Amino acid sequence: MSTTQQNNLPLWVQHRDKVLEQSHDAEWRYGEAPDYTKSNKNLAKESTKHHLEGSLEDIVQNLVRTFEMEVSFKNNPQQWLSVVNDQFRMSSNGGPAYTAEYAAQQGTYNLFISDTEHYKASEETFESSAHLFHNAFPNGFLWEVLEVFSGPPKVALKWRHWGTFSGAYKDFAPTQEVVEIVGTSIVYVTDDLKILSVEHYFDNSQFLKKLTSVKQTSQKQGIWGFIKRLWNRGEKQATTEKAASGCPFSEIHN
Repeated sequence: MSTTQQNNLPLWVQHRDKVLEQSHDAEWRYGEAPDYTKSNKNLAKESTKHHLEGSLEDIVQNLVRTFEMEVSFKNNPQQWLSVVNDQFRMSSNGGPAYTAEYAAQQGTYNLFISDTEHYKASEETFESSAHLFHNAFPNGFLWEVLEVFSGPPKVALKWRHWGTFSGAYKDFAPTQEVVEIVGTSIVYVTDDLKILSVEHYFDNSQFLKKLTSVKQTSQKQGIWGFIKRLWNRGEKQATTEKAASGCPFSEIHN
């Protein structure tokens, strides 16, 4: 596909950086647009697939990355270009279907993982969940399309989410291991390729097991536990203030 043909595609299925360039009036969650420079470099190095520009795989990958960026950083879901806002629903492993507004309030990690033995979405805020995984994956928690099995309007795909576990996760020490989730999704889209709904299917038990394999020393547990309690308390009391601050999470996303 030529550059001209690529530019004729809807903005939300072009490269995420082009969407950012055109988001002039966006209400950014942390006061400014995210910078994906580091993530783009890491994706180029660590991705197992490099899809031909303009291919179905490339278009689907761009759409999902744009969606993830908008959920994570655009505070007002009415400004999300990648979805049909009043119809959008998202679910994981057959669980509840959440609206765009709920996703904007809770964050994708809480909706994606929910309550498990090693992660309690019900105890985390949008900001605390982002902090938790940014701390565990300071070089980014990246995402790529592995395969696309069917095209619009019902797009079935296989994907990979990964990062190097080089920072502490709660009271657990980093292992420097590349930790990944491989899953599938079914995405229903409109004729102009906006998302109507997305259903995720994956097993996060091995992913969380790898994050919780090595306990830190008792002294470190006490320090990190104390910091986390303070963090969560501060998040629940001052979410509005944090939303106006500079974004500390700009490198975590795919």
